[in-house]
Amino acid sequence: MINVTKPDLPPLDEYVELLRRVWSSRWLTNDGELVRLLKAAIEDYLGVKNLVVMCNGTLALQIALKALDSKGEVITTPFTFAATTNAVMWEGSTPIFADIDPETFNIDPGHVESRITEKTIAILATHVYGNPCDVKSLAEIASKHGLTLLYDAAHAFAVQYENQSVMNYGDMSTLSFHATKVFNSIEGGGIVVRDEHLSEKLRLLRDHGVKSEEQIVLVGTNAKMNEFQAAMGLCNLRNLDARIRSRKAICDMYRKGLDHADVTFQRLVASKYNYIYMPACFRSREQRDEVYSELLKNQVKARKYFFPLTTDFDYFRQAGQTPSQQWDLAHARDIANRILCLPLYSDLDLSVVEDIIRIVQGVIAR
Repeated sequence: MINVTKPDLPPLDEYVELLRRVWSSRWLTNDGELVRLLKAAIEDYLGVKNLVVMCNGTLALQIALKALDSKGEVITTPFTFAATTNAVMWEGSTPIFADIDPETFNIDPGHVESRITEKTIAILATHVYGNPCDVKSLAEIASKHGLTLLYDAAHAFAVQYENQSVMNYGDMSTLSFHATKVFNSIEGGGIVVRDEHLSEKLRLLRDHGVKSEEQIVLVGTNAKMNEFQAAMGLCNLRNLDARIRSRKAICDMYRKGLDHADVTFQRLVASKYNYIYMPACFRSREQRDEVYSELLKNQVKARKYFFPLTTDFDYFRQAGQTPSQQWDLAHARDIANRILCLPLYSDLDLSVVEDIIRIVQGVIAR
């Protein structure tokens, strides 16, 4: 089976070499040496400041929202992984959905502004497939209405907009270093925050509010990264640029091979992109589903990512949230019905990519 993605792993001896330091120190967690090294290495690689490293991207989202110290309405996108919506609900706020731009697949700033009420506390936008949002328009809207601007940047590691890290936009950006991401630390994540004073609060929130051995100053949780995760991250960061180049070559082959009226692609606005996914939009839901099934028959696992919209899951409706039919989400629903992410990982053989293209072309020809 050719899966839609496959985790990148470093040479085993590199990982073991770092683990020897863990065995020597017996410092396994609680902001150990390797976690501190990884934090500094990521800040340097991305060109950012005030990174707070955490054990996963979902807790990073939850803690970013918790740091707002208020509950209310958070305007967000339905075209995202469920974790984005879940984090809003988990923290006791109400997700309010805006439609997306049909070309970039990101939240539409115009729709965002139309959703703002006196209950709105924040905007939570996702850089979908790592493609930067309209960061300037969203910043203007957030400033105009006095709102916190958060970005779910789980897909956007190493992505730049106008030649600087996309993490430098907004008040906070949350990252995921999950195994399926371009950069992984097995599990892992973090928050890049503009306000240095807020970064201290985030560090307290991720570690039970512990300020010192005898002083706990707020209600926190446990979101600390451990040394084994950090070791994997340090190793994978060394090889990231080469892997992104490999991904680009694969994406270029897909785009060239599927250059057909029935297939469209996301319009990228990044000045530097990471090629994390290979999303393709087909003519109709029926054609997308036929391509998906034909690939599966040939032992190729693509993914309808993101389908359905988060507003259409049963759990969301059962939680008493506003039914999806009451939202004006025409573009998001259209893209969700036609989207298919094709297999993409750094060591995917180009001959396999050619086979996948032939299968897709065969379905389109029918």
